[in-house]
Amino acid sequence: WVMRGNQHDGWLFGAPDPISGHIAMMAEAKAIGELAKTGWKPKRTLVYLSWDAEEPMLLGSTEWVETHAAELKQKGLIYINTDGNGRGFLGADGNHAFQNFVAKVAADVTDPQTGVSVDARRRAGAMVEGAAPGAGERSRAVAKLAGDGKDIPLDPLGSGSDYSSFVQHLGVAALNVGFGGEGSSGGVYHSAYDTYEHHSTFVDPGFVYAGVLAKTTGRLVLRMSEQDLPVQRYGDFADTVSTYLDEVKALATSKREAQTLQAKIIAANAYKLSDDPTETAGMPTPLKPVPFFNLAPLENAIARLKVSAKGYDTTLAAKGAALTPDVKARLVALAGRTEQAMTTEPGLPGGRGWYRNMIYAPGRFTGYGAKTLPGVREAIEDERWEDADTYAGYTAKAINAYADLLDQGVTLMGGPAAATSTGAR
Repeated sequence: WVMRGNQHDGWLFGAPDPISGHIAMMAEAKAIGELAKTGWKPKRTLVYLSWDAEEPMLLGSTEWVETHAAELKQKGLIYINTDGNGRGFLGADGNHAFQNFVAKVAADVTDPQTGVSVDARRRAGAMVEGAAPGAGERSRAVAKLAGDGKDIPLDPLGSGSDYSSFVQHLGVAALNVGFGGEGSSGGVYHSAYDTYEHHSTFVDPGFVYAGVLAKTTGRLVLRMSEQDLPVQRYGDFADTVSTYLDEVKALATSKREAQTLQAKIIAANAYKLSDDPTETAGMPTPLKPVPFFNLAPLENAIARLKVSAKGYDTTLAAKGAALTPDVKARLVALAGRTEQAMTTEPGLPGGRGWYRNMIYAPGRFTGYGAKTLPGVREAIEDERWEDADTYAGYTAKAINAYADLLDQGVTLMGGPAAATSTGAR
């Protein structure tokens, strides 16, 4: 199954959110319907999904995913989501193994305002944003990749739209796609002013970018349906997860250094001596000492993942075209299971066991924002020290299961067996 969805319920009029995305999906489905009338049939089942009750709590998609969980795990290759849409630049978030796939599709769609591809335009936007005064570390890193001609990274998925149940509960791969950044929509979100008139005048005049969205997501859907071989490039996933581990290590180090420094300040009575004696002040609450965590299982698992991912990508490039139709079909089915390997019981702690993905999750306090390596990262942030070690183990187990499937793929293609040390397990 290649699944494509958008919500149809909205607060008040809902012109930008969700109808601007929903009309693009309907146009896309209509075009594919016309294609089917010519006698064409997709190689894989296309499932179009129009969700109700997204706004209250993602209820429609969550109920559907939970009801059909067993079938989705067996058949689901990807869920492609849209929500609101407007004039401007392509934005795409999702499972990192699909980074190159999205870039290739984006290179084949023309931006109506500039005449270049939407990929070229988003590269230009990324380079300018990264060079702007005060640009963040992430923006600068993406700008460098864009300037070097490399693929624009996919941001991780948190929550806030109907992909959440697929990714965080079942581990079915998902992409969230939309255009924006140039339409004037400030202040109308979820208000009585999010009308057809406002959207068609200020956000996407002439609904031009609704058409561009349909062309982009339509290509994603059709290529996932028609490709004989997996579209994933697993080295992108391995490299990105490695950066997430670096971030977690830096987080632990910064907390440890902050506690050490504060302890020195308290011991020297520096807070009291530096206070203005004419004003009332109190001592800060002492920070908890930060232990050194056992991240070795996670480090070993990611090292192994890099080897397995490189082996898979290299073997697929060398042998993929010559494989038999049966082997190609089995590879695609196997690729549909790789993302599911990232889920594990008991899920995240603190009453959040429904969130089972050890790589991506919405943060406890970030709303829609994603937390990566969430079990370990949030344990350190929340000072649940034992959970950090525990979830390093759970996450390592999930990553090793992912690498196992990549090694199976290499074997299926007749490639060399992975040289895996026992320490990486």
